[in-house]
Amino acid sequence: MIDARRLQVLTEVARQGSFNRAAAELRLTPSAVSQQISALERAVGTPVVRRSTRGVELTEAGRVLTEAADAIAAELLSAEQEIARLSARTERLTVATFTSGGQRILPHALTRFTAQRPDVELTVIESEPEASLPLVRSGAADLALVYHYDGVPAIPPGVEWTPLLDDPMWIVLPAGHRHAGRTALALAELAGERWVQGCLSVAEMVEHYAALAGFEVNTACRGTDYQFAQSLVRAGVGISMIPEVALTADASGLTAARLVPPGPCRYVGAAIARRRRTDPLVAGLLAMLRETVQALPATPLATT
Repeated sequence: MIDARRLQVLTEVARQGSFNRAAAELRLTPSAVSQQISALERAVGTPVVRRSTRGVELTEAGRVLTEAADAIAAELLSAEQEIARLSARTERLTVATFTSGGQRILPHALTRFTAQRPDVELTVIESEPEASLPLVRSGAADLALVYHYDGVPAIPPGVEWTPLLDDPMWIVLPAGHRHAGRTALALAELAGERWVQGCLSVAEMVEHYAALAGFEVNTACRGTDYQFAQSLVRAGVGISMIPEVALTADASGLTAARLVPPGPCRYVGAAIARRRRTDPLVAGLLAMLRETVQALPATPLATT
């Protein structure tokens, strides 16, 4: 039988990369931590950590155990929340979302959800997928609106991904730009332009695909907000690559053309913990998100 306390010690050793630092966090002596790890290794019959000059690293068996420990902690937190929900008069639902999804997709779904379930107390957390997914896995969030780019989404164990919509990239230009009026543009046609970046990950992809097209990106602004980026494009600072969901509703002074391949695409979906798939609140909001994206109106820029 694997001792849950020893799993906790192993998880802290993995997090800290050191017996001494783990001992400090757990308020134990380094010797006690070492004894707990040794006892765990005897119980499972194989080493769970590997000591090196760089510190302490997990073996494959150790990684399996820490994943199990995370799942156990998440299940316990979920049980505590469920017990609290049963004993409370108010039901609660916590949703995490990335910014543009929270501006364009989530409000429509939540409006319908709250109309049907006015008794539910909603909490919304704004965070990027790399922070939202661990919240779902741990039980700190019931559902997360997340995205990924080309390839397979990096979904942690115990979490399910439900695709909602493809979110193509657009090139946003000042209204007086030489390409104004174009409905589609290839990245290769934009060599020599100055770029306003509204997201660090998109900036990296612009640089990658520009290199494939044979030119180097001249960056005028490297920001983290798509609305700010589009305001700078309107001011004539440069051009920008923006996902369709993040296009501004104010088309004045701007024009947009859809990016044609080769280039990135963003994919939006919902993440829920596998243990919560039958929860009526989670299932209800997920259904409303599906309906919302199917009826999502185009922004003025997406129709130019």
